[in-house]
Amino acid sequence: MSTGDDQPTISTAETVASSALDAGKAKKKRSQFTGNDRKVFLAMVGIPTFIHVAIVWIPTLLSILLSFTKWRGNDISEIEVTGVENYDVVLLGAFQGDTIQAILNNLWLLLFLFFGPTLLGMGLAYLLDKNLKGTRIYQSLFYTPVVLSLAVVGFIWQNIMYDQNYGLATWAFGGGDRVDWLGNQEFIFSIGNYGLSKNFLAILMAMAWRHTGYIMVLYLAGMKSVDAALRESASLDGCNEWQTFRHVLFPTLKPINVIVVVITVIEALRAYDIIAILNEPRNTELLSHLTTNALIGEGADNIGRGSAYATLLFLLCIGFVLWYVTNHYKKQENTV
Repeated sequence: MSTGDDQPTISTAETVASSALDAGKAKKKRSQFTGNDRKVFLAMVGIPTFIHVAIVWIPTLLSILLSFTKWRGNDISEIEVTGVENYDVVLLGAFQGDTIQAILNNLWLLLFLFFGPTLLGMGLAYLLDKNLKGTRIYQSLFYTPVVLSLAVVGFIWQNIMYDQNYGLATWAFGGGDRVDWLGNQEFIFSIGNYGLSKNFLAILMAMAWRHTGYIMVLYLAGMKSVDAALRESASLDGCNEWQTFRHVLFPTLKPINVIVVVITVIEALRAYDIIAILNEPRNTELLSHLTTNALIGEGADNIGRGSAYATLLFLLCIGFVLWYVTNHYKKQENTV
């Protein structure tokens, strides 16, 4: 026999039992992911992870370790630990001139990609987002270079644009004279014995041809996803085209901006193909070429020195990406 005073106790016990039963059911549901499903899931996650670690991170860590050694690449027993000697040579030693010019060229490339192809690609995306007549044709024309490798781009520009006698650039800007676009090592402006050479500027133009279309597609995809009501509201408030873009459209493209910045920095640091295919004209060296030349170039006999260059490139890439992405999302969290 129960009294009125017992009712809360019974009710509480029933509630606890019900909660335990629900928890058991939920646990049982979660545990239903077993058997072949679990094996398939583990295979889908584990195999790509294993391959990624095996071909990316293990070689990266080995390169970092080798950067503190001297090795000719023959017998493993010949590896000699030298500490930071390779970094002394790379940054302060006999190859100082090449290293400084390569760092400057990477800097010129980074600045050029940001203020040239990136802004141009954004502008093209904005115009194409207006659904102009023939938009699909323009998109295809601007995007076509993106599907080509930089090596192919180098061949095209070397033989069609920069041919010293019959190239399109020679015909348009040469004034009827023979022009050596890729061999002119004179500096447009210099900082001591280093600077921006004319032949490197010519190569930058070829890189812009490919990079512009890539940036255009990224921004065009972002603009297509913007709610049309935002632009209509800005128009009703009396905003002109520039004000609408600056205060309404551009802020909504923050995720695209992050992707563009990261891609542009990595592209500037890892650029190699197009200059290599042009036989690395003097004053056009990049850090990636110093890395390759130290490993397999003429007279190369020190895997450790090439690994030191590669480690510097890796630190520049990963350091910037981590810093930028972390700060970007911190600012986003603070504004929410």
